[in-house]
Amino acid sequence: MQIERSGTFPNLTIGIDIGDRSCAVCVVDGSGEVVRRDRVRTEEAELRGWFDGWERARVVIEAGTHSPWMSRMIESLGHEVVVANPSRMRGTGKRKTDRVDAEYLARQGRADVRLCYPVRHRGEEAQRGLIAIKSRDVLVRSRGSLIRSVRGSAKSLGVRIGKCSAESFVAQARRDFSEDLERMFEGILRAIEELSREIRSYDKAIERSCEEEHPETKLLQQVAGVGPLTSLAYVLIIDDPGRFRRSRTVGAYVGLIPGRNDSGERSPELPIHKEGNVLLRRLLVQSAHYILGPFGPDTDLRRWGLRLADQGGARAKKRAIVAVARKLAVLLHRLWVTAEVYEPLRKTELKRVA
Repeated sequence: MQIERSGTFPNLTIGIDIGDRSCAVCVVDGSGEVVRRDRVRTEEAELRGWFDGWERARVVIEAGTHSPWMSRMIESLGHEVVVANPSRMRGTGKRKTDRVDAEYLARQGRADVRLCYPVRHRGEEAQRGLIAIKSRDVLVRSRGSLIRSVRGSAKSLGVRIGKCSAESFVAQARRDFSEDLERMFEGILRAIEELSREIRSYDKAIERSCEEEHPETKLLQQVAGVGPLTSLAYVLIIDDPGRFRRSRTVGAYVGLIPGRNDSGERSPELPIHKEGNVLLRRLLVQSAHYILGPFGPDTDLRRWGLRLADQGGARAKKRAIVAVARKLAVLLHRLWVTAEVYEPLRKTELKRVA
């Protein structure tokens, strides 16, 4: 369908409510009239065929499982794609159907793109690189669930397994179990051993990726507590460091700044809003635990975090860990952009000289 337009602004706005098997489509013209509704299967060939013959349009979709490949495909056809943030857009009320949602997306995109709170998907290469990290994460959480199950079941029988790392759990359990108890848990213990082997295999693959494909991760690994896993996840999830004009905004991007709910004269203290990538936020918090822990080396970041932990009440340590994770996110971006040599005690040395 060809509809005349004037200027460079797209005359058409297309809203697509993406489903796992099919998508509801609504096309709105420059005057706000609905010119077409349709339903298309969520398949690349079907979508390419549907867009064939349409003039350049603004296409609005919601972020979700299919939105990364779909946004890249639609952009390759010459259209402007807006990926809306579903958690921040106002809903369509009680009349929520695929048909209504598609029209709502189209009208929001036609009125003002900023009302969609657009998000930016990372490139396909980065998306593929993250598969190993996400797969490893699934295996680690599965192993942890099995370990907790064995510990809990053993305690119900009066057997307490000694403290140990996840890697050495099976050996520790076999030492603490009697022969009949070991036979009862043998299947789970073998599963834990197999998961540990697969996790080690992913660790080696991640190290190879850092060395061969992403040498910039070495800049980030200058910071104690940041290893191949965290540095590679940071590089792949951020994807393009130039998208942030200031390094400080990375802390907000990963959800490590307090939420706000100002109303009148009230401005309550809120926890971090936890928006952004969950995996990266968890890895940064784990690195912060190491930095503030007993094995963390002496650095400006550690000293600053320990001072925060000594202030306030029982929650001071948790707040210090989150604050260190936020500063770490900013520091890693700065090291990546400037390629500077990291000086762990730079501020301390400057004060001493002054």
